Amino acid sequence: MLKKLQFLSILSIDNSLKKLRPSHLVGLAFLCWFIMSAAEKAPEVLSPDKINLALRRTADQLLRESCDSTSRIPAVEQDEEGVWLVRLDQPFDYDNLPSILQSSLDLYGITQPYQVTVRRCEDRAIDLGYHKFDFYGQHQVACGGRVMPTGCHFIEISFLEANGKKPFQPNKGQLALLIFGGVAGFWFLRRQKTIPPSSSTNESTLIEFGNSRLDVANQILLCGNERQTLTFRESKLLQLFATNTDKLLERDFILQEVWANEGVLVGRSIDVFVSRLRKKLAADPSVSIVVVHGVGYRM
Repeated sequence: MLKKLQFLSILSIDNSLKKLRPSHLVGLAFLCWFIMSAAEKAPEVLSPDKINLALRRTADQLLRESCDSTSRIPAVEQDEEGVWLVRLDQPFDYDNLPSILQSSLDLYGITQPYQVTVRRCEDRAIDLGYHKFDFYGQHQVACGGRVMPTGCHFIEISFLEANGKKPFQPNKGQLALLIFGGVAGFWFLRRQKTIPPSSSTNESTLIEFGNSRLDVANQILLCGNERQTLTFRESKLLQLFATNTDKLLERDFILQEVWANEGVLVGRSIDVFVSRLRKKLAADPSVSIVVVHGVGYRM
């Protein structure tokens, strides 16, 4: 009797599935995915203002520990997505950096994993650096106790979003939804006829300038015979120049178009990124980015 009831239940489910349209099954599969995704811990949303204040507090405390309470602290800059830095022209004690930085991040509720590098201002070479878990695990970091190189340095913090996300572990209900979504998706695929690939594929948006091309969607620069991958900020800045060739772009205009959504000052970031683009465009002599002193840049 029990086996008969199980058979009737399976038959009823199968008949119900046959009555469903493909769009219904896609909707059910999407619902399963949404429920399981919602169960995951959402990644921390980094607040530009909080990071700005945490780094300024860190720089202030480092200088005060070095008996410097009057020097000006430059504006905090965002170098690229998830990477922030502050410049210190004055000497500071590297051994004090880990504890002061961590206490500043704790004060503003920033818990995401990160790594720190101390870079020379003139060439961005790394002098010192460590990972958050070095400090948390042993309360000491690499190169601690060594003599700090003199001169201007950037303190750069890079937040590691991927490492801060816990793997998804479904419970019984979520696992059942996952199995049901898989069965529904498999049934849907079996019912579909094989659709031949279209002869015309949509190419990524390409912007041509000089003898170069910029693949905006994939952040790829095709310059001469070279293919180079750009960062998000490099691609955005190059797109602005490439769509405004032979036009003088003022610094304030560039800041608004490329960095306005960050909510922080970027200081020398324009000069740094223009320098990077010049190096990557070196293979195309028909293109150059020139500076108009006191005003801005022109491609």
